[in-house]
Amino acid sequence: MRSDPSENYNRLFEIASGQEGYFTAKQAQSAGYYKRLQHYHRERGTWLPIDRGLFRLRNFPPSRWEDLVHWSLWSRDQKGNLQAVVSYESAAMVHELADYLPMKVHLTVPPSFRKRVPEGCILHREALRPEDIAEGGGFRRTTPFRTLQDLYHAGDRDQLRLAVDEAGRRGLITRIQKESFKLL
Repeated sequence: MRSDPSENYNRLFEIASGQEGYFTAKQAQSAGYYKRLQHYHRERGTWLPIDRGLFRLRNFPPSRWEDLVHWSLWSRDQKGNLQAVVSYESAAMVHELADYLPMKVHLTVPPSFRKRVPEGCILHREALRPEDIAEGGGFRRTTPFRTLQDLYHAGDRDQLRLAVDEAGRRGLITRIQKESFKLL
């Protein structure tokens, strides 16, 4: 029995909407697009090929963090599980802490991660605890407190002081968490 193309599109659009227009070949297949249909949509240009097994809907509006969604989906393992977490200066930028504008995307990946580091990315290898990870907008990022901890270990104390003050003022970290940075 053939599935209804409009139902397939609606399922795929729902997936892609939560990921800033991006989706994987595996997600497309789960929405009802078998390999021949995937090839058809790539050839017609309704799906833009972004990376191996990664696409974006052509007419999906651009968004502020779509590059972070791209790198998050790029990091998936063979089962489709996301491996990367946006971190360090990149997470500070997402949380709008101080004036962090990194030249490269910072991602924390598990120590066992084996993909080649792409240009434009810096990979930090570490097993993050679930409580150090926040989700939303189609990608994962370190929590504000974990982000500040990473930045503390990375250096630049002047920028970090501003970030800690901003996080405390906006209620992104607790008073006790803020006090843990008092030695700055």
